[in-house]
Amino acid sequence: MLAPTPIAGSVNDNNVVRLAGLLDVRSVGDVRQLLNDLIDRTDGDVVVDLEAVEALDATGLGLLVATHRRTQLLGRRLVLRHPVPSVVRILAVTRLHRILAVERTPLPISA
Repeated sequence: MLAPTPIAGSVNDNNVVRLAGLLDVRSVGDVRQLLNDLIDRTDGDVVVDLEAVEALDATGLGLLVATHRRTQLLGRRLVLRHPVPSVVRILAVTRLHRILAVERTPLPISA
């Protein structure tokens, strides 16, 4: 069995944070710092790219909700981009997809 991949994060010039690995209790502190730094030094929407996130737990969800609240208080928006199907299911089960802005990966068009 493979060991879980710890979360890794990077920020580009368009306020996009790309995360990879597991967003869980062990990694949420680093990601919180990354997001808070981005919010403090930029304007506009904060986009979290979840395409490479393998899974998240309750602390990861809590971080996303807290970040949503913080951006909303500042008149900004948190956008979750390209979550994998397992993350989409968690957002649906918890009904957070109704609160958080989610940009899903477009389905391929077949002829």
